[in-house]
Amino acid sequence: LALNPWDVVLCISGTIISCENAIVVVVIFYTPAFRAPMFLLIGSLATADLLAGLGLILHFAFVYFIPSEAVSLLTVGLLVTSFTASVCSLLTITIDRYLSLYNALTYYSERTVTRTYIMLILTWGASICYGLLPVMGWNCLKEPSACSIVKPLTKNHLIILSVSFFTVFAAMLQLYVQICRIVCRHAHQIAVQRHFLASSHYVTTRKGIATLAVILGTFASCWLPFAVYGLLGDYSYPALYTYVTLLPATYNSMLNPVIYAFRNQEIQKVLWAVCCGCFSSALPFRSRSPSDV
Repeated sequence: LALNPWDVVLCISGTIISCENAIVVVVIFYTPAFRAPMFLLIGSLATADLLAGLGLILHFAFVYFIPSEAVSLLTVGLLVTSFTASVCSLLTITIDRYLSLYNALTYYSERTVTRTYIMLILTWGASICYGLLPVMGWNCLKEPSACSIVKPLTKNHLIILSVSFFTVFAAMLQLYVQICRIVCRHAHQIAVQRHFLASSHYVTTRKGIATLAVILGTFASCWLPFAVYGLLGDYSYPALYTYVTLLPATYNSMLNPVIYAFRNQEIQKVLWAVCCGCFSSALPFRSRSPSDV
């Protein structure tokens, strides 16, 4: 099989994604202080992106070195599971951030821990079910005309995935709008109570909204092209269009560790400690809200 440069780029992307997210998973897993709900959700996101990166590498290896329909179904199933879990994990993080602001007084309770585990179970349960569909027989290997832009996924399967993405995106957009309102209200109240200047309130509010805009804008710019093309595209279209829209989607898994993990001050402390060779699981941490992450 002739080597496709796009597959090489996807494989390289998968390698970078795997390395980045492996660091996050190891840090969270081996640091007892990172057992708070917000870190569990960040760990879930990193795990999903790590599996996505490994899936891209395995897909490249099996396509060019061990071509097999059965193996192709397994790798595609892994990619569907991991990318679905990644998108759903972003939604759970958004929900957690919103609740940490909306129910600030009761956030640090056993109820929050229980809710976090329920969200994780639902996220991975739904993702695994989506990923098992091609393996269980819902594929287009025997009926090429039913194929979507991503073989061997059927057109109907990809439509379901695209619609699910738009649903998640709409929910995140609504939640971030509510978060912006809460942040603006809190900033105004603090400014009034402490007699801050109006400019201070404006700067604080603008910074918070800018951060949320970067988070949501990155997610949308990475996944929207592929989701739209998944609805409108057809198996007869040139494969180039699929690669052009799929590659930015993989970049989302590459950027997630930067946005959600490496910006966190506690994770930064652990990483610096590891680099300096003075890692200790008993490093002191300041309790932070998910809205600070």
